[in-house]
Amino acid sequence: MRLIQASWLALGLIHLLPAVALVQPGLVTRLYGVEAGDPLFVLLWHRAALFAGVLAGCVWAASRAEVRPFASALVASSMISFLLIFAAQGMPASLRAIAIGDVVGLPFLAVVTWNAWRPGPPSRP
Repeated sequence: MRLIQASWLALGLIHLLPAVALVQPGLVTRLYGVEAGDPLFVLLWHRAALFAGVLAGCVWAASRAEVRPFASALVASSMISFLLIFAAQGMPASLRAIAIGDVVGLPFLAVVTWNAWRPGPPSRP
């Protein structure tokens, strides 16, 4: 189903730039405003590794229906937990672009999650 594949790839695209920071650490500074000497830099660089895993899960799920339940849980835990923490912390302006990206991804997440967990066999690519 093209809608499902496209939705997985859209979710992957949302996670692409933060994942690239794993191999281009300078993006940590550009994305989050944290300089390399700051201890938070290491934490955010590690966050890039986790986003690389989310990205890989999205790409994998776009072509393999059997991994979609796991991948949907992975992506949902990343996006929804960030949005909840963002809201609980008073929606800091410096993180608003990240929150907007996650909000834009929620409809795609809803589509893939419904497809992955609905009764019956999952839709094949």
